[in-house]
Amino acid sequence: MHDADTILQHLQQRIGAEALHQQKTVDEILTVWVSKEKIVSAIQFLKMEIPQPFKMLYDLCGIDERNRNRYNGLPMADFTVVYVLFSFEQNCFIRLKVALRGEFPAVPSITSIFKNANWYEREVYDMFGIRFEGHPHLTRILMPLTWQGHPLRKEHPARATEMGPFQLWDEKQDREQEALRFKPEEWGMQEHGDDADFMFLNIGPQHPGTHGVLRIILQLNGEDIVDAVPEIGFHHRGAEKMAERQSWHTYIPYTDRIDYLGGVMNNLAYLLAVEKLAGIELPDRAIVIRVMLCELFRIASHLVWFGTFAQDLGQLSPVFYMFTDREKIFDIVEAICGGRMHPNWFRIGGVAQDLPNGWDTLVKRFVDHFPARLREYEKMVIRNSLFKARTKGIGIYTLEEAIEWGVTGPGLRACGLEWDWRKKQPYGGYERFDFEIPIAQNGDCFDRALVRVEEMRQSLRIVEQCLQNMPAGDYKSSHPLTTPPMKKYTMQDIETLITHFLNVSWGPVIPAGEAMSCIEATKGANSYYCISDGNTAAYRVRIRTPSFPHMQMVPYISKGYTVSDLLSILGSIDFVLADIDR
Repeated sequence: MHDADTILQHLQQRIGAEALHQQKTVDEILTVWVSKEKIVSAIQFLKMEIPQPFKMLYDLCGIDERNRNRYNGLPMADFTVVYVLFSFEQNCFIRLKVALRGEFPAVPSITSIFKNANWYEREVYDMFGIRFEGHPHLTRILMPLTWQGHPLRKEHPARATEMGPFQLWDEKQDREQEALRFKPEEWGMQEHGDDADFMFLNIGPQHPGTHGVLRIILQLNGEDIVDAVPEIGFHHRGAEKMAERQSWHTYIPYTDRIDYLGGVMNNLAYLLAVEKLAGIELPDRAIVIRVMLCELFRIASHLVWFGTFAQDLGQLSPVFYMFTDREKIFDIVEAICGGRMHPNWFRIGGVAQDLPNGWDTLVKRFVDHFPARLREYEKMVIRNSLFKARTKGIGIYTLEEAIEWGVTGPGLRACGLEWDWRKKQPYGGYERFDFEIPIAQNGDCFDRALVRVEEMRQSLRIVEQCLQNMPAGDYKSSHPLTTPPMKKYTMQDIETLITHFLNVSWGPVIPAGEAMSCIEATKGANSYYCISDGNTAAYRVRIRTPSFPHMQMVPYISKGYTVSDLLSILGSIDFVLADIDR
């Protein structure tokens, strides 16, 4: 494990102690403010020169600090840019912050150091108006090019009622249509090669192969992909903006809609950060209930991926069989939670209700039923010669490339790295369970499929352990900031009645501070970075999703392959558009 003091000493020696300011955070991640002039050299040092370097740019985001009044000796800032790096060798994060002053500040780009900084910097520019000097193509990424303002700035409206009614007059429609026209020269693309004219092909945003509203513009030489430009943002709903106007507990249902195939797993990532801020510890029963539901949703999500991946490559039957088994999981989820795809069932400090009578019979039935079905699916799809021909040796990337682009989850494990956040940085009680981390070696579409299939078996092992070892006791914490007290106790004393009333109406007041969670979601590493200024709503919530960096890598791993190979590559990544766009 890491030694924060040693890392800080290395940084001070490299860029000078006067350019650094350490901040203590609730999550105990080493957090250092770095001057704008020194940020590039600091990041370069951490990636290239320090022992056991920080090879992955895990996240990069912005904060509008202008409405905040709790500086506590920290550098004064109108805006902050936050860089989160990760070292696999040290198994630790480091968070660097740059304080910026002024209405529309600028900071040097780090795209020359980390390839995946490109999209992250574009997002910060799009949302906050912060410019990155030296960025190769600093344009909007989530909002339309014609959008006025920067949505995550505090002065930008948060509700439709704060704006006038939408109108689409002829001139505006013409302007919007023109903005959608792809101009190759803006992306440094040539229309003519040495011996051929290139063709530009739009795939999406309405195309079954893109699994949602995604547009990819391909530059083709015949059938071969010369370059690709993904256009995202069609599914952007302002999830991070919503967090600033919802109370801490009324925001929980919004998280369900991020990776909308991951169900309660989205709740978990958010709630772990909130519970860190509030200092809430869960009873054993609540911990095991949460793990069981998360692993059932991992299997459900992987079944959707497996069936649709086979369908993308020409097999029609598997998707019907696998969706039938997914329905069996949803029957369990519905019996326990009342909802199916978006159950919105986890709460601050536990879960909404205790398990119903008969839950164990339903779970046992599925645990007994599924292994034989999974073997059948493997035989039907994985061993199919056409499936192998369409996936083996396609969309390859190495372990070094995966880390450089911010790949996590099955995509990283398919490159041979045995890395799973449930094992390496256990959270939410996963250290109590016995399971393996499946890996493969070739980093191609086929190996990514192998890893996910084996992951379903391991998830089933965890579910079975939950079934056999479900603790007795409470299903939620008794901490005053957790879910409201039991209704039956509210008539016994005035303090309980007031706590219940305030928790239901305003929600809890979470202590000031900041904390980041990191979970092994269905598609990779998912984090919520929550900042509280001691109020009933978050000051800032940053959602780091796995699909965003994965989609950014698509052009890199598609070049030289054919259009039909692109569908294999997209399917093997297992992205969700709401997970990309938020």
